[in-house]
Amino acid sequence: MSTPFTEREKTLEAMLFASPGSVPLSNLAEALGCDIPLTRNLLTRMAEAYASAQSGIQLQEIDDTYRLCTNPIYYAAIERLLKLKPRRALSQTLLETLAIIAYKQPVTKAVIEDIRGVNADHAVNRLMEYGLITEQGRLDAPGRPIQFGTSDEFLLYYGLRNVQELLVHSEGDSLQLTLDDDVLAAEKAGTATMGEEVETAAAEEEAETAISDDESHE
Repeated sequence: MSTPFTEREKTLEAMLFASPGSVPLSNLAEALGCDIPLTRNLLTRMAEAYASAQSGIQLQEIDDTYRLCTNPIYYAAIERLLKLKPRRALSQTLLETLAIIAYKQPVTKAVIEDIRGVNADHAVNRLMEYGLITEQGRLDAPGRPIQFGTSDEFLLYYGLRNVQELLVHSEGDSLQLTLDDDVLAAEKAGTATMGEEVETAAAEEEAETAISDDESHE
């Protein structure tokens, strides 16, 4: 790194390295003995230093929490070292469903099905299994259907600080997530606290979705 870390920045680095997961900004400020604005500035400078040096470590922020994680460009080396199973990209069905949830959240399965025109049970269940979405309460309507939204792990996968940074766009009636699935795979492998790997092939996803859709129309 071109500019050495100050003593306070080194202290923050040590605290983050020793922490098993993301640490709230307020906790870091209290432990450091500094106010929140100064602590935030120090963390911003650290993140910029890691990035400019193309370090193997990144400082990641999500909703005012911070964590150290590996740089996804070194995913292949991490995969070899840890003997990780190769990850398959999410199927188009899952990507479309994930984009709808990200853009419309909190959203019910009925809304997802209205937009996609097919049964959403399979896709929603898979995204829940992968930890990319979570239940976010129930809609105050007849039947009180469950509402879904993206999870913190979703933000981690895509390197986003909050849901406002979601890179989604609409084209007519279709929504498409614009982020690269290679980033998803790299982030997944490069962070020790992630959930289980997604190992199902895209072809299998599409086949199971087709079966689910056929059953819904019987």
